[in-house]
Amino acid sequence: MVIPVHDVNPARRTPVVTYALIAVNVFVFLFMPGLSGSVAGDSTLAQTCHLHAFLEHYAAVPRELIHDQLPRLVPTGDVRDGGCVLAPPGYEKSPQLSVFTAMFLHGGWLHLLGNMLFLLIFGNNIEDRMGHVRFALFYVACGYAASYGFALLNAESADPLIGASGAIAGVLGAYLVLYPKARVWVLVPFLIFLPLRLPAWLVLGFWFVLQAVYSSGEGVSDAGTVAYAAHIVGFLAGMLLAWPLKPGTPPPPEPRGLLFGRRARPRHTW
Repeated sequence: MVIPVHDVNPARRTPVVTYALIAVNVFVFLFMPGLSGSVAGDSTLAQTCHLHAFLEHYAAVPRELIHDQLPRLVPTGDVRDGGCVLAPPGYEKSPQLSVFTAMFLHGGWLHLLGNMLFLLIFGNNIEDRMGHVRFALFYVACGYAASYGFALLNAESADPLIGASGAIAGVLGAYLVLYPKARVWVLVPFLIFLPLRLPAWLVLGFWFVLQAVYSSGEGVSDAGTVAYAAHIVGFLAGMLLAWPLKPGTPPPPEPRGLLFGRRARPRHTW
């Protein structure tokens, strides 16, 4: 898996929505229950039960999205007899609204930082092309498409679905459509982290192929805990929504200097 660190595609205006999304995601994560345990690696049973109750309330659950029906018993956050207490939900939950709240919840630091890195690198150009308001609506629409797409494929699943990955996958899909020739600096793990500058179509195309492979359960041990199918749906939704903007999108600047780890030879024009 390559790690993007920067793209050679400057934006014309400050991506205030992208920055705001990153800030809200970090803020919400810092106040999620069980965070101290996730950092230290020693979550207590009480922290785990509290986290499960929080996710049951605010995360998107495929079975609830498809059947629009809450479970009879949910975790309360309390501990009794060495386990989490279950009771009828003492709150009203909208499965449709839970898709939105779930976009700002993450399961750990790596989950959060990985998502925010991709959003920071690729989100600014999509926001620049769409405008602030349209980009915000686009981001939410891709998140909803990803969540409901995953739910349709896993209609009986009661596992909570959290994270901004589906919405960010939509941003990646839009970037592939609008800026396929933009250069992206990436780190490739090959004995050491090798820096390369590659075209966006190669970086994002490779990412999409990996999601498809992982969604089939091949080549990864956590296929059951990561919603790779949601990434695929979000990516395709982003491509479709961005396609009408492609004709009027200016090309990225031609990169100069280092190319694929070596200095590019100067070109002479006549």
